Amino acid sequence: MGVIGKLIGSPAAVSALGEAAQGVAEVFVPSATKKMEYSAEAQMAALRQLGEEYQHPALSWFDRLVNGLNRLPRPFLAFGTIGLFVYAMVDPQAFALRMVGLNAVPEPLWWLLGAIVAFYFGARETYYFRNRAVASPFAAGGAAAEENAALEDWRQG
Repeated sequence: MGVIGKLIGSPAAVSALGEAAQGVAEVFVPSATKKMEYSAEAQMAALRQLGEEYQHPALSWFDRLVNGLNRLPRPFLAFGTIGLFVYAMVDPQAFALRMVGLNAVPEPLWWLLGAIVAFYFGARETYYFRNRAVASPFAAGGAAAEENAALEDWRQG
């Protein structure tokens, strides 16, 4: 038994004294482990609250209308481009006249149109990329992954 043990007496008294010293020390210098635990608990509570807010979004008629309008530009651009080809075949002179009109549009306006289209589709792609990353089987160690029987068979095989 050490010198402190001989002075105090029993090993239980030594451990009690050590715990008391640790408690006093934590008053002045907080425990790093407990600090990390409290931080993790606070983050998890915030994530749970955020998840509850978006668990069942209440979509009003306006939200559904805006969602529907947001889905229109891609088909309009695709079918509009095909329509231009059809228009060029049906009435070439009128099509050529319209193209001369487009040639009169100043270059900065074309840049602005390109930026609007790029930001629109870029924002959509970024949104879907971020949401796809959350549902990916490789994200968070597969914790948020959907069940995929073929992938599980491949992993086990």
